[in-house]
Amino acid sequence: ASRYVGRMNAPSTSKSHISFAASTALGVGGMMGAGLYTLLGLAASRAGSLVPVAFAVGALAASLSVYSYAKLGATFPGRGGSASFVNAAFGRSVMANGVNVFQYFGYLVATSLYAAGFADYAKTVLGSHAPAWTAKVAGVGVVLAFAAVALLDAKLVGKAQAAIVGIELVILAIFIVVGGVKSQPARLTESMPGFVGVLTAAALLYVTYQGFGVIANASGRMAHPARQLPRSMFTALALVAVFYIVISAIVVMVLPLPTLLADSGHALASAAQAVAGSTGLLVMGAAALLATASAVNATLFAATNIGLDEGDEDQLPRRITTPVGRTGSRALVISAAVVCVLVLVFPLDAVGSMTSMAFLLVYGVVSFGHLGLRAKTGARAWPLIAAVAVNAVLFVFLLMDAVKRGPVGAWVTLLVALVVSFVYAKLRQRSRD
Repeated sequence: ASRYVGRMNAPSTSKSHISFAASTALGVGGMMGAGLYTLLGLAASRAGSLVPVAFAVGALAASLSVYSYAKLGATFPGRGGSASFVNAAFGRSVMANGVNVFQYFGYLVATSLYAAGFADYAKTVLGSHAPAWTAKVAGVGVVLAFAAVALLDAKLVGKAQAAIVGIELVILAIFIVVGGVKSQPARLTESMPGFVGVLTAAALLYVTYQGFGVIANASGRMAHPARQLPRSMFTALALVAVFYIVISAIVVMVLPLPTLLADSGHALASAAQAVAGSTGLLVMGAAALLATASAVNATLFAATNIGLDEGDEDQLPRRITTPVGRTGSRALVISAAVVCVLVLVFPLDAVGSMTSMAFLLVYGVVSFGHLGLRAKTGARAWPLIAAVAVNAVLFVFLLMDAVKRGPVGAWVTLLVALVVSFVYAKLRQRSRD
């Protein structure tokens, strides 16, 4: 793995660096779109009124992987993020190739999750009179819009992210103040399904914290990644965790649980309507559209960078790195096309389960591989071992839940993608040999 380490340790030569604020915004934007706006209601169907506890457990689990990624990213900065970390840990092997191809698919599914969330809220804002197909059109449209932005001027990605996150946080802060006044604390104990329900919900919500991986993809464009990357990762995680826990508690306290479950795809907008009527619905609907759009922006950026890195390493066909437009690439075009197909085919709950299971697997493998790189990164062993164990346990809980509840297509598609990734990696290894 020495040639990967040497290449990734090379200093960035970019004249345009991503600032601390911009990189943190990328992480916050990558996280905020899924948790509150697309998965809160689904998590409530598992954890009941203990959803805030599930968010806290998910944050603690994610912090272990954040520790691993921060150490790896500070030592091996580059646009490939976790794909580069896998290469450094496992070298030119079938294991590295298979994991990286699978995680590229995972990022595409994550982008489709946020686009599906955007579609659901677009339908809510437009009202029941809008045709059903308008939601799918909105989901595909937001993907194509950000792909076009990246093709024309990649610098706008960070600028758009910072602006969107700022507006979103202001709206959520207002909701906390107004919703806190009208909340009923007794509802926090209305439904307490127990340990299994909370852990399953935490596993489902794990993807809501995966935005820290997006920051790792931008490490190659940081002036001082060893200092900036850990700060950006833990700052983004802390900000998002606090918002998740507080806001999910307010949602539970202002909405009866049956209503929360019935409006699971747009639970936060329903809570805002309960607090401030139609004005609250429209304002929170707008915030949800901004949040899910920012998540599409950030995660499509990460998926494209992973695809480019894998093309450079010959883990995917090198043709994927061919430039397209002023600042885009064939990887961007392919990524956007696959995401659009996923948005059209799968419902929100399916891509939610698929995304969390995919990232639990990938982050667990990265932490496992990190154990062999501790001499270079200076990481302690126990957080890495804990990350592997926690990710494995949450994956098992979520897989059992997916098999029990369905849809079957979600977990079957994920397992097929995993098998295909390693078969492809084996065939590619043979062709190189």
